[in-house]
Amino acid sequence: MNDDLQNDSIMSLADRYMFQTYGRFPVALIRGEGCRVWDEEGNEYLDFVGGIAVCALGHSSPVVSRALEEQSKRLVHVSNLYYTKPQVELAKLLVENSFADRVFFCNSGAEANEAAIKLARRYANEKFGPDRHMIISMDNSFHGRTMATLSATGQTKIQFGFDPLLQGFRFASFNDVKSLDEIMDDSVCAVILEPIQGEGGVVCPDSGYLKEVRNLCTEREVLLIFDEVQVGMGRTGRPFAHEHYGVTPDIMTLAKALGNGLPIGAMLSTEKLSPAFGPGSHATTFGGTPLVTAVSKAVVQSLLEDGWIENAKTMGQYFKGQLDELVRRYDFIKEVRGMGLILGMELKVPGAPVVEACLREGFLINCAQENVLRFLPPLIVQKGEVDLLVEALDRILGELKTDEEI
Repeated sequence: MNDDLQNDSIMSLADRYMFQTYGRFPVALIRGEGCRVWDEEGNEYLDFVGGIAVCALGHSSPVVSRALEEQSKRLVHVSNLYYTKPQVELAKLLVENSFADRVFFCNSGAEANEAAIKLARRYANEKFGPDRHMIISMDNSFHGRTMATLSATGQTKIQFGFDPLLQGFRFASFNDVKSLDEIMDDSVCAVILEPIQGEGGVVCPDSGYLKEVRNLCTEREVLLIFDEVQVGMGRTGRPFAHEHYGVTPDIMTLAKALGNGLPIGAMLSTEKLSPAFGPGSHATTFGGTPLVTAVSKAVVQSLLEDGWIENAKTMGQYFKGQLDELVRRYDFIKEVRGMGLILGMELKVPGAPVVEACLREGFLINCAQENVLRFLPPLIVQKGEVDLLVEALDRILGELKTDEEI
């Protein structure tokens, strides 16, 4: 086997041996450090995708490497039939820094949302009976690609071809409390939503919307689930996005930045829901292994103690201000929205040509929806790195402006 494969060879082997479920960019990355990554041919890229909001501490973080090395020499996996110290320590850390009282560990955001759905239904079944099982999600939402989370996702293009979807889900319009109220009858056990819709195009809640949702759920004895898989763990400039809005959920899901690249998810809830998840009610073989929880604990401690959440706030404000300047310069940009270091630039034209041009110039960005450029850099990003991307965007958008189609 040739260990010195070049970009083209790596890509051709992937085409030969792997399911083609991803629309990949034509680059094979082999190394990363901080906010930068390199391909097999030595080309350098400034990363504003961050593993899709995963690499909060950047690539090859010493925090991660140190925790990974130390724990890998001690204990990697024993199953959840036994107690392990790193898992308990991480659970304690998350509870002490959130609204929650209990934590369930799993391996991904989709698994965390599956756990949330199961907990909500189990709790409602025990309290109200089996007829109270319906879950309301939002149009344009994204909660995962397993069958339950796919069924809870409000995007038909993602659901296409997988019928029959699971029953028991309804959809309301995001930022429209009236549409939620109209479908919240006695069969509804929970509402699940993203405080900021990430895959839906970086859509933020209107002022007061989340409080109105919380009040409605409380009034109807309906559980409120916040999917913070993409926006949690400091990305918005607070540990959790819902904290900006003065709203507390009953259940919250986390993943992505929780492990800075290692596979981990978590479902957190208040104490009143805890009895519904007794022994045998839900489980996972790999969820919360000593290895991943030791790394996650180190990541969370660094985010909380080393100033990176504050950096997300200050760099996010600066970054958004720079992008807003581009809005004033180019009339085919509709707006920039977001909070902290989850930002979206909505164009009046498709975004793919901009993404491709950025790649050619050494910058990684992507689209959330066809015409929304999304920026999810590591939370350690610095002003100079933001400036480099904005300067490149200015050049690229300036070239697009000369295109007769715009």
